[in-house]
Amino acid sequence: MEPIALDCHAHLAPILPDRIADLPGVAWFPEEPRLVLDGSASLASPSVFRPEALIAWMDAQRIARAWISVPPPLYRAGLDEAGARIWCGYVNPALAEVARRFVDRLAPSFLLPVRHPALAAEIVAGFAPRGARFAMAAGHAASGLVLSDPTYEPLWTVLDAAGAFLLLHPTAGSDPRLDHFFLHNLLGGPGETALAAAHLAMSRVLERFPRIRFILSHGAGSAAMIAGRLAHGQAVRRPGADTGARPMTEAFRDFHADCITHSAPALALAAAVLGPERILFGSDWPFSMGLIEPHRQLADVDPALRARIFAATPEG
Repeated sequence: MEPIALDCHAHLAPILPDRIADLPGVAWFPEEPRLVLDGSASLASPSVFRPEALIAWMDAQRIARAWISVPPPLYRAGLDEAGARIWCGYVNPALAEVARRFVDRLAPSFLLPVRHPALAAEIVAGFAPRGARFAMAAGHAASGLVLSDPTYEPLWTVLDAAGAFLLLHPTAGSDPRLDHFFLHNLLGGPGETALAAAHLAMSRVLERFPRIRFILSHGAGSAAMIAGRLAHGQAVRRPGADTGARPMTEAFRDFHADCITHSAPALALAAAVLGPERILFGSDWPFSMGLIEPHRQLADVDPALRARIFAATPEG
């Protein structure tokens, strides 16, 4: 079994019982265990609350280190700024505390509130000296947020100054056509990731803030598939597409992505479009849509690409 140097996309829900009980909109049921957020979102995967379970899984899969972020239900993107400040004020120190218990194995990716970029910039400024890794929703469909909006400029500025990694992870969409067949996750999520990539690249955020290392979840979603179409739209000057940005087939090579595609051809396409050196190992642990058995699930991937992914340590 080949060793894996780093898992850039693993999830933990940090529980500090003495603090979580007083948080508005949060109910913790330790006997189940289950976490209910804002009266609707429920997280009931027992392993996600137990860092010891993550470490045991890492040992079994020969994974040396993992970057931990909270799972998407804990993003709580609908909170107003005051609520987001309270929530991030709990989650981020709690993630740091969990990581300190396993300092040689775990490192936190701190949560940034996508709807409140000024608060997000403040969080980056506070946590960057302790480790420049962050995670944020790829957007918030319900409020129409796009990452090309000028209100994000202060956030990009501080992330760039820190040379930070930012994991962009899709959350629930609002298109009712996706209500069937689990399509909000299976189809909507990859589209949300590609939408975020297009806005960042076509607005030239990637060019103007080159030290930010964006990681696109789930093999970059559908971004690799549409890079050529976007570039052609630029070349033929479709309305609004000619922003002065580089062709998207070039610009997308500034992104990183994890390797969670569940398809060897799709992973090969992502590696071809972004560059094989830009594909990192990610598991999405402990969820079933991830790579819980990575050596088996990636067995049909080109051996050279798989070896590169397993060895990738992008901090340098």
